[in-house]
Amino acid sequence: MFKIIQKQDMCIGCGVCASLCPSYWEMSEDGKSSLKGSTVNSNNNPELELDDAGCNQEAADACPVQCIIILKK
Repeated sequence: MFKIIQKQDMCIGCGVCASLCPSYWEMSEDGKSSLKGSTVNSNNNPELELDDAGCNQEAADACPVQCIIILKK
């Protein structure tokens, strides 16, 4: 089980996550990326639990501001 967390306030809207992992990431109207199907955690960050990190790991590795966090549970 993996938890994907986005520190959305750090996002610069480069779109690399959405292009590498379009199943989970899209660009929002505010110009920042959005984690599809996520809920907002107690720190006001979008998060999503998945059985497999899949392309989210590639998106996290490529993010220039490292605002995608992947935790293994």
